[in-house]
Amino acid sequence: MKKNELNGYSVELGSNQALNLDCGVELNHFIMAFQTYGRLNKNKTNAILVCHALTGDQHAANTHPLTGKPGWWENMIGSGKPLDTDRFLVICINVLGGCMGSTGPGEINPQNGEPWGLSFPVVTIADMVRAQARVIEYLGIKKLFSVIGGSMGGMQTLQWASLYPDKICTAIPIASAARHSAQNIAFHEVGRQAIIADPKWENGNYSYKSSTPKSGLAVARMAAHVTYLSQAALRRKFGRRLQNRQEKTYGFGADFQVESYLRHQGITFVDRFDANSYLYMTRAMDYFDLAHENKGSLANAFKNTPVRFCIFSFTSDWLFPTSESREIVHALNAEAANVSFVEIESDKGHDAFLLDEPEFHKILSGFINGAAPQFGL
Repeated sequence: MKKNELNGYSVELGSNQALNLDCGVELNHFIMAFQTYGRLNKNKTNAILVCHALTGDQHAANTHPLTGKPGWWENMIGSGKPLDTDRFLVICINVLGGCMGSTGPGEINPQNGEPWGLSFPVVTIADMVRAQARVIEYLGIKKLFSVIGGSMGGMQTLQWASLYPDKICTAIPIASAARHSAQNIAFHEVGRQAIIADPKWENGNYSYKSSTPKSGLAVARMAAHVTYLSQAALRRKFGRRLQNRQEKTYGFGADFQVESYLRHQGITFVDRFDANSYLYMTRAMDYFDLAHENKGSLANAFKNTPVRFCIFSFTSDWLFPTSESREIVHALNAEAANVSFVEIESDKGHDAFLLDEPEFHKILSGFINGAAPQFGL
């Protein structure tokens, strides 16, 4: 295991046992990068795995090495916070196919010494979870106290509960779904086509060039970011207010504050994310369908599960609406699983799970504090 300032810890895996991907490819050598917060107890029973969303990475609760910004879940992870590092070891792993140290299209293919590019195999959410399980095994942890994540992280959480029910005590999927909707696939396709249409994409081979498809990736980020917000949040934050001007310019610059905001989101995103990784990770989300993986029945994904679940949704989330969380709850109820479900009143949209939502934090803390003693913590 190695450590560096950019990626945190990293571990090389696959040489003794290949990782069999759903697409049929075997990875005989792959690297997984991760960060940890807190300490593992003597019995190695207090570990919580945090699964990041599409545009996240392993830097959940530390200053991001590329942007200098706080970690994306610093309001959740730390001393006295819902994921209390005085009690738990919190682990966040950069997913397989990511772009912050884990093996992905931007990394070097050890077979030829060149960047993978589009020769990297297409990965699924299940592949990401199997790779994470290798890291947890490497760390000597036989059973996680909890797996938690929002959005794509929630998909990983559900996949963990389905693939490894005996390796986790609790599962906390947040603002997520058991399959990607046609609407969400459509939004992803818009983003992918924006990247592919950028002349600097070079059919995925831009790593050989002096420039990268920043314009296409920025547009993809802008389009996606709109889906993370709600109409109420956009109206409250921006309305129709003009940006640093009193009158319209009658041109195509950023007249409105919301336009300036989205452009800023796109520009800052390209400094920390890889365009090809965006293609691969959005495709993994599109392919996710737990019912399809289990003979057409979502309940089959959780058959006889011993896992204790707590599922969260947000009222204004139209990307992963509450109805999709209820489908998961109904499937778990069909298997007589131990499940709690909470819909949080919020007008902040899908991104509410990343923001300051006191009720969400309070209920999550209550679930964790209530479950911990049942598992000897």
